Amino acid sequence: MLDALVWFISNIGQAFINTGYAITHPGQWLSWIGGLETTEDKQALMRFVYYGGSTEFFFVVFTTFLIITAVGLWRNSFMWGCVRVLEGIANTVGRFFAWAGLLMVLQQIMIIFMQRIFTVAEISLIFGVDWLTKDVSWWAEELKLYNAMIVSLCATYTFVQGGHVRVDLVYSAISFRAKRVVDMFGSLVFMMPAAVVTWMYGWYFLWRHLVTPKVSASDKIELLMKKARILKWNIETIGFSPNGFNAYFLFKVLLVAFAGMVFLQSIAFFYRSYLERKEGPASEGKYLDRDSLGEGEEAYEGTH
Repeated sequence: MLDALVWFISNIGQAFINTGYAITHPGQWLSWIGGLETTEDKQALMRFVYYGGSTEFFFVVFTTFLIITAVGLWRNSFMWGCVRVLEGIANTVGRFFAWAGLLMVLQQIMIIFMQRIFTVAEISLIFGVDWLTKDVSWWAEELKLYNAMIVSLCATYTFVQGGHVRVDLVYSAISFRAKRVVDMFGSLVFMMPAAVVTWMYGWYFLWRHLVTPKVSASDKIELLMKKARILKWNIETIGFSPNGFNAYFLFKVLLVAFAGMVFLQSIAFFYRSYLERKEGPASEGKYLDRDSLGEGEEAYEGTH
């Protein structure tokens, strides 16, 4: 038990050193952005891959959360500011990618119209541009990408808007402050760990479909440095059908984005729950930016 406590505290202390080193030596993990021209660039990419799903990165994020929380406990106005920023990110991203639903419908109509009326085998968004000319089956399979965008990037937006279904056994019967305690517990015990686990698995799942040789969560940094000598891009372009959608690596990107946004929203939800519990019922929904159906539609508010 003592060893675990020492390990935990030492990793928090090491997080300050790791953060300082990463900020002062960006080339050690970002030089690959300009291309994989040298061995140093390849090693930088391997460091980026390794530390993106590492214990070190977790404790950097965790320590940052502890510091921000400590400042927020001292200055509640700062914590409210964090809530507004994090919920604003969820709302902005969600409202933008919600338009993917309209694109999905319009594209499906276009596919049916072009395939059934004109019986064409290919559809081109811009005539004469080869990379925008794809088989009908490609466009049909690509609809799944729009659906994935809505699910992954609008999940936290829906959470902020109160649109998720909630199974309520005791929640409605308890007091206002007790509800906030339940919300705080849920954000820390369920939302955060689930987001962290999803990130840890999704991060390496993503990179295994972007580079070769393959990387694994069990690989040590020394092994990855050796692999860096033969590292090259190998972006997944295999579809389920010969002429079907061939950018399935984007789904892996969305998985990682989903995990990151859920983690940020769990922080916002924890902060909001704490502040509402402290300030009382008058603070419920404070600074909450929820969409409205407009004048005359009040009866439907909250039913979605």
